[in-house]
Amino acid sequence: MDVLVLIDKLDDLVHNAKAVPLTDQVRIDREEIYDILDQMRATIPEEIKQARWIVKERQDMLAEAKREVDRLLAEAREQAVREASQTEIVKLAERQAQDIVDEARRQARETRLEMEDWADGILSTLEVNLEKFLTAVKRGRERLHERSQEHVMAGATAATDDEQPY
Repeated sequence: MDVLVLIDKLDDLVHNAKAVPLTDQVRIDREEIYDILDQMRATIPEEIKQARWIVKERQDMLAEAKREVDRLLAEAREQAVREASQTEIVKLAERQAQDIVDEARRQARETRLEMEDWADGILSTLEVNLEKFLTAVKRGRERLHERSQEHVMAGATAATDDEQPY
């Protein structure tokens, strides 16, 4: 499940919690919160695995592009050697070999740049999701802290009222 969906569920749970009568407190099912937090703990490592997989795929594609460049270079060299008997043919072969090398390098560079952009986009999405998750957790902790402070203040006011004579 997507972390953002889980954050929304947690936010809805807090937002829709039933109020405790005559207080500003709310009742939240602790098990439901723990269930959502467990799902978040399970989801985040999966997204990190996906990001690692993407980086590995990028590395594999770059390695494949390098092998292709090496193969093309070897082909160009072999072709140049076969045609070395005639000067004009040798010159033509050298030009073709250089064109093949240049094209292979261009393709390898283009593939590498595309894969880096793709991986960067995935990692950027993961970063945004993690930032949203942290923001939601901070917001939830602040809400709990505010409610706790309100409860302390309400208890202090009630204790003061109990001590005063009528």
